[in-house]
Amino acid sequence: MTASHPSDQPVTVTHPQVLARLRCPVCAEPVAEAATGGTRTLRCPRRHSFDVARQGYVNLLTGRAPHVGDTAQMVAARADFLAAGHYDVVSAALADAARPVAGQITGAYPLVVDAGAGTGRHLAAVLAALPDAVGLALDVAKPALRRAARAHPRAAAALADTWQRLPLADASTAVLLNVFAPRNGAEFHRVLDPAGALLVVTPTGAHLAELVDALGLLRVDPAKADRVADSLAGHFTPERDGTHTARLTLTGDEVATLVGMGPSAWHTDPQRLAARIAALPRPVEVTAEVRLTVWRPR
Repeated sequence: MTASHPSDQPVTVTHPQVLARLRCPVCAEPVAEAATGGTRTLRCPRRHSFDVARQGYVNLLTGRAPHVGDTAQMVAARADFLAAGHYDVVSAALADAARPVAGQITGAYPLVVDAGAGTGRHLAAVLAALPDAVGLALDVAKPALRRAARAHPRAAAALADTWQRLPLADASTAVLLNVFAPRNGAEFHRVLDPAGALLVVTPTGAHLAELVDALGLLRVDPAKADRVADSLAGHFTPERDGTHTARLTLTGDEVATLVGMGPSAWHTDPQRLAARIAALPRPVEVTAEVRLTVWRPR
């Protein structure tokens, strides 16, 4: 029988090219698909078992996550915002950076992992640029994973906390995406192929600058770049970085969603925020500006 191309079939957590890279989060042994009473599970040789949700993602969390992530309403709003193309500048930058990295990986089916993937939109863009790759979205928010599991035919999804041991084999990942998300330097280094790369996206000081004063939002820490470097020190070396900018034209509802997607959502009074958004001139012109740094494992 002729082997099928990776784009010919949808990828689930039980797809062999994803499953082969997964590891039990308890004992780090390989996992295999099993069925218990009609429920799909992944199980390791030591009989640790993990349920596969009917929406397609697998729960590989051990214990409780430090937080549950975005609510279903927040995820739906974020999905609409991203679908409108407002952050396509980020997706395109990631895809461009991932192409040369994936080309340096030996073996078939390079794995792209998005740590803190949200709805999986950026992962989907990278997979679209890498037709021979498969992907895995990791997040702690179940509503986001329900979408990430369907984000791309070659994308799988798993519930996992990036501060814990990642449920992946050593050197199993070609490209690791980290977009506005926490960074676990030691674990990122462990799972990356020596020829692979970590792509980190962070906001610059100009990101959403028009809204910071008008809405009383948190400012980007001027020492952000230094803090990122410190979190990766000893494990990675920066290879190159670049700034990517887009001008957004937003409605009031989209501004509210944009604020809700960032850290200011937890530090802003909802009624005061709504009043300030209502006072903004329409349409709302906003700068989106991020820094993408390519880090190589030491």
